[in-house]
Amino acid sequence: MTRRERIGIDLGGTKIEAVLLGADGAVAWRKRVATPRHYHGTVTAVTALVAEVDRLTGAAVPVGIGAPGAWVPATRAMKNCNSTWLNGRPLLDDLNTLLANRVRIANDADCFALSEALAGAGAGASVVFGVILGTGVGGGIVVHGRLLSGPNAIAGEWGHTPLPYLRADTALEASLADRPCYCGRTNCVETFLSGSGLANTHLALTGERLQAAQVPADSPTADLYTTMLARALAQIVNVLDPDVIVLGGGVSNIPGLAGAVATKLPRYGFSHEGRTRIVVAEHGDASGVLGACRLWPAPLPGRAAP
Repeated sequence: MTRRERIGIDLGGTKIEAVLLGADGAVAWRKRVATPRHYHGTVTAVTALVAEVDRLTGAAVPVGIGAPGAWVPATRAMKNCNSTWLNGRPLLDDLNTLLANRVRIANDADCFALSEALAGAGAGASVVFGVILGTGVGGGIVVHGRLLSGPNAIAGEWGHTPLPYLRADTALEASLADRPCYCGRTNCVETFLSGSGLANTHLALTGERLQAAQVPADSPTADLYTTMLARALAQIVNVLDPDVIVLGGGVSNIPGLAGAVATKLPRYGFSHEGRTRIVVAEHGDASGVLGACRLWPAPLPGRAAP
């Protein structure tokens, strides 16, 4: 496809956001609609948004979709979607049938990482690990401008690994009970580092029921949270040794979060020298949908895109 415009769609559990990225790289159009909580309604909503852009541009524009799960080529189906009505469904194939084979799809955390690596807080870095700290905990890996996926379509899914050194650091943490995860395991990173995980920790430590955004940044709860996050990310540095770790999602808005994690990170890794930068996403909530646009790389002048 030689069109220089790109459509990006963020397929969320409660809303679907679509943007048109113009030839100049700026957002030329944006729209949000509620997400139908069933499969055929979701497919219809996506195709209707694309049709609206087609009318606007007068052409068939390439479409990238950030999905709340993974597309598995071997089974031609979605998996691991918290929008459960998508699991086991041939979402990419159905959309390509309806939209003339111009759709690419990736996990929403992968799209976030791609956006920040190519044109955000990680721009210019060779290896970027993008982190989502929100309703869930996810991640994406970009190496030399390209997403890593892997044969199981789960590269970057650190949220469903055990929280390292649980209860080993402080008396406060020692008082926390085990936390079952929806994946069937116990004490996954997500159960402690998601927004609800932070709120649950604050409730357990203080008896005070707050939303994650309401937890004071200078509280013992927030201090414990940054310690847990540093321990979990130290394992990523041990394995991947990225140049930059970009923090996104609602919890990343805690004041001073990146700095606190950067200070603590070397304590927990193997021979860390503090060379991995910890930064907050440049594009905020828009990173995912902008990354979806970039699943179709913009062509160079005079050359067709892949």
